[in-house]
Amino acid sequence: MDEVELRQLRCLVAIVDEGTFTDAAIALGVSQAAVSRTLAGLERALGVRLLRRTSREVTPTATGLRVVERARRVLADVADLVQEAGSGHTRLRIGYAWSAVGRHTVAFQRRWHAAYPGMDLHLIRVNSAFAGLGEGACDLAVVRRPLEDRRFDSAIVGLERRLCALAADDPLARRRSVRLADIGGRILLVDRRTGTTTPELWPPDARPVVEEIRDVDDWLTEIAAGRGIGVTAESTAHQYPRPGIVYRPVRDAEPVAVRLAWWRDDPHPAQQAVLELLSELYRTG
Repeated sequence: MDEVELRQLRCLVAIVDEGTFTDAAIALGVSQAAVSRTLAGLERALGVRLLRRTSREVTPTATGLRVVERARRVLADVADLVQEAGSGHTRLRIGYAWSAVGRHTVAFQRRWHAAYPGMDLHLIRVNSAFAGLGEGACDLAVVRRPLEDRRFDSAIVGLERRLCALAADDPLARRRSVRLADIGGRILLVDRRTGTTTPELWPPDARPVVEEIRDVDDWLTEIAAGRGIGVTAESTAHQYPRPGIVYRPVRDAEPVAVRLAWWRDDPHPAQQAVLELLSELYRTG
């Protein structure tokens, strides 16, 4: 992988876009011989043939088509990186696993855009323990359980009630609220990577049977079908209202702490502003 260079990817894309080695050389400002050498070097590095060349045309092989598609994305990402590094932070990406900041999401987006029109805000759903922060998909992350990884810092911005998600025809759905004891003997659907609910919420002799799901859509589908229940943060109900599912407060369960997380050694310049705005939204409602 160390042998693949950006100039080789640019050369490949130019050949495909321009249609000939000659035109690619003109577009790149190099000689035709340099284009041929650069492509040959890329094919050696990858160990595959990327182009078919005849006296009349140049066409990508099947593998070449896939490589060209990926090369375009790589070059676009590098261009974005260079632009951001040169012009300062003009984009803010905030990751979340399931439900952003619930009922505060729209207010947060609108107030941010009004206060910081020069910094585009993007909310990105990444269903991982770090909500995309550890994977580099975002600059900050909203998480609902403590991060033990010492690469990150976090601060609590607010609290959310725990709700029980039930099928609409479940007998407990007729109640205004439920207790943990009411659902202790049921099948509890959880996402172990990002979920806020564990069997430890219940006494050892009254814990539910746990079944793991992989995503919020799977979770909702299983609950609507009556195959289990869920216990989740209040934000889920605001972000995912769905026919066939009702949410009821669990009145004897501790609330869920909502945290903003960032890289300890390299926080985004907007981190403090986001922290203050989210904290205000949760405090004032």
